[in-house]
Amino acid sequence: QVQLVESGGGLVQAGGSLRLSCAASGRTFSNYGMGWFRQAPGKEREFVAAINWSGGRPTYADSVKGRFTISRDNAKNTVSLQMNSLKSEDTAVYYCAARRAGTDLFNLWGRGTQVTVSS
Repeated sequence: QVQLVESGGGLVQAGGSLRLSCAASGRTFSNYGMGWFRQAPGKEREFVAAINWSGGRPTYADSVKGRFTISRDNAKNTVSLQMNSLKSEDTAVYYCAARRAGTDLFNLWGRGTQVTVSS
């Protein structure tokens, strides 16, 4: 299995940028599709972005399309989320997630990292 640890969260002003990283342990990282989700206070967790095992087919929630970019480095066992033009509504705990290649369900999760965007 893969274990996931997020980093890079913090406090940023609206319009600013942050880069989240997720470090994955385990030798089978390249067998997993990866994703980012977020959960704002009082709201359900929502999908942000995903990327397949080879780094192709990135998909994004409409709310972040054009502002966020997901990428992965299988040699370093990392997946990143570059967040630009941040808005106050991007404030949330961001979670890294993994799913076996060829499956739909994300069933491995990190503990999350807080992103706070001040207006």
